[in-house]
Amino acid sequence: MEAISYDRSSLIALLRKHGISPTHQRLEIAQVLFGRCHHLAADQILAMVNERHAETSKATVYNTLNLFRDRGLIREVIVDPKRVFYDPNTEPHHHLYNVDTGEIADIAAEALSVSGLPDLPPGMVTEGVDIIVRVRASYPSVG
Repeated sequence: MEAISYDRSSLIALLRKHGISPTHQRLEIAQVLFGRCHHLAADQILAMVNERHAETSKATVYNTLNLFRDRGLIREVIVDPKRVFYDPNTEPHHHLYNVDTGEIADIAAEALSVSGLPDLPPGMVTEGVDIIVRVRASYPSVG
């Protein structure tokens, strides 16, 4: 997903389309998320928002991210129990996570295939499959 330049009116329209009231702080958080189209952690989002306007609390950022997630505006990417990223790309895709650098990148959905999903309990359907490929630098073996 490439970064799209959102002006204030298009961000307001985007939030309203997802049933979200466009408050000042929500607009600032949306600008950070959608202005870059990177995978960002909540602390990164808080820092970027507060670079412009030092008035947004950590609780407001987390509550807004949860609201955006619940309304389908963003996805959570949980790379380990202590690292959660927020992804403005909600199209089907997977992720490549560099454990050395903490960087995360998209993998096109068609680049991977999954076969042999388990039988589901009665009354259940598959909602989606999320794959995170974790990589690290290879080190030469010692002799």
